[in-house]
Amino acid sequence: MAFERTSEAAKEHRSEVTEEHRADAEWTRADLLAYADGLLAAVRPWASENGARITLPGASGGYGVDVDGLEGFVRTFLLAGFRIAGARGEGVEDLIDFYSRGIVAGVDPESTDRWVRPDEHGQAKVEAASIALILDMTRPWIWDRLDAITRERVIDYLSPIVGDETYPANNWLWFRVVVETFLRSVGGPWSQADIDDDLARHDSFLREGGWISDGDERAYDHYVGWALHLYPVLWARMQGATELANGRTAGDIARLDAFLQDAIAMVGADGSPLIQGRSLVYRFAAAAPYWAGVIAEVPSVPAGQLRRAASGIVRHFAANGAPNADGLLDLGWHGEWRRLAQNYSGTGSPYWAAKGLLGIALPEDHPVWSAPSVPLPVETADTLRVAVAPAWIISATVDDGIVRVVNHGADHAHPGDLVGDSPLYARLGYSTVTSPLLNGDAWAEPLEQSAALLHADGRASHRAGMRTLGVRLDGDVAIAGSTATAHWIAPAATQTRHGSGIVGDVEIAGTVTTWSIVRGAWEVRLVRVDTVEADAAPAALRIGGWAIAADATDDAVSDDGATAAARGRCSTIVALTSGGTPAVETRQDASPLGDAASVPVITHPVAMGEWIVTAVHLSDRAPASAPSVRIDGDIAVTWPDSTVTEHRLA
Repeated sequence: MAFERTSEAAKEHRSEVTEEHRADAEWTRADLLAYADGLLAAVRPWASENGARITLPGASGGYGVDVDGLEGFVRTFLLAGFRIAGARGEGVEDLIDFYSRGIVAGVDPESTDRWVRPDEHGQAKVEAASIALILDMTRPWIWDRLDAITRERVIDYLSPIVGDETYPANNWLWFRVVVETFLRSVGGPWSQADIDDDLARHDSFLREGGWISDGDERAYDHYVGWALHLYPVLWARMQGATELANGRTAGDIARLDAFLQDAIAMVGADGSPLIQGRSLVYRFAAAAPYWAGVIAEVPSVPAGQLRRAASGIVRHFAANGAPNADGLLDLGWHGEWRRLAQNYSGTGSPYWAAKGLLGIALPEDHPVWSAPSVPLPVETADTLRVAVAPAWIISATVDDGIVRVVNHGADHAHPGDLVGDSPLYARLGYSTVTSPLLNGDAWAEPLEQSAALLHADGRASHRAGMRTLGVRLDGDVAIAGSTATAHWIAPAATQTRHGSGIVGDVEIAGTVTTWSIVRGAWEVRLVRVDTVEADAAPAALRIGGWAIAADATDDAVSDDGATAAARGRCSTIVALTSGGTPAVETRQDASPLGDAASVPVITHPVAMGEWIVTAVHLSDRAPASAPSVRIDGDIAVTWPDSTVTEHRLA
């Protein structure tokens, strides 16, 4: 098939998602196939002459154009592999031929578009895992048909992985496990010690409730699902993995099952995943753990509900501009917004989104496609859960379809670290309809979803390294708290943009304790300045609510609170103790969700040892009334529906 640099092929495929599959209908397997075929068709014009690199348009990523081209090929090969496996090799001959030709050139050391090798650039180690995974998954249709010289060259290309001790101590461990498992199956070099060490490292990241930290920091994000739970499921199905697994697979599935009981509650009614954590340009890769649950046949979440979550996430992005008008996945969330990218993100990087289409690897006769659809938790009733490992309160409300997470334990840092708050990790809250602010100021000076001491020069303090005080359900509310050594940072000139907070010269401001009492769309937030450093002299305590972003926002300030609203989203903060000054802080080009972002805030004078209480609200409309609070040792909250709840914080 001849391809020109035009989006017509992609548009033709996208048109196959027919009118009968309306925005309010669950996508079918046919819809997912049409979407995948459109993505694969749209990248073809950007392939090199021999097909080994796919270098997509736009400014090169931080690792250069050679890595961009490698990622473009391999990450779309991931998607093509799912498509080929699900079709059992039938009717997808063009995909088989195209990607086989690219492999031949990619591993040919004399080819003008040969691949960057794992011993030449670290990013190739990531891509090597996808190559190995799909060569195993599509073995009858690609690997078995490659000529002997190419098979030897593939083995040679992958072999530097063996014994390589330079892998980061995080989800990358699975890249080595997958590659060496494939190498073992084709007579290449491999190391039992490598695999044993990597599995032991994975197990060191296991946390309560099926959660897995992406490294030894408190790094909880989508990597928990699209890497640390996904790879064990796919790896267990690789040739020879059963012998290497040494009986661990049942435990991996049990942990996935536990995690999915939290994760299924974190998908919004509109299909949006939580907007939190690094690598958000991977978009619908967030659907991957739900497909993994289907493949692993987890017992606690129905297959029809897992399918609904996964397909709903993909549909959400399809309905909001991904792919773009040229059929390509650019660097952004809905539309292009390059600030969302980390410095390892290139033009081919977004195609790790392919993981979210893993379901198409399941053939038409797989039971998941006929399983009855089961609504998501947010579609049926208000849901309130706590996840102990990240110290998250998960609150989903059926009337607006929004899922909110209140965070007292994730910061991509270790307890006691004095580093910057990453907006992607350390904010007090995240949701499926709001994004943390991600402009330069957002990394240096926390604003939204924060409780910060303000320096005399206006800088806001950071909370990373905080100590979690607890997270629990208490009747029909949830409570979580943390204590932070509030600190100001003068940023260093050079920063590593991998998602963690900034580093620089640190000045300690004092100690701040924050508790959250959550019910429905409301969080009652209690903040107390416990200590102030002798020379710190903070000017004020500022408490920030949810950030609303759009082309323009409608902001309002009253005597006791402030509101920001746009596009059916409304953020409100209300003072429940006296002495605060409400306002709305605005920022430009700070959010992937819109050019203008507004954050309702309340600023208080610093008074040590006193609880400052605000009510923070996020919904599709402004609340008719707010909670009230009484503090007399215990905390009594009167909610807007007149329900009274009483609590001890600790």
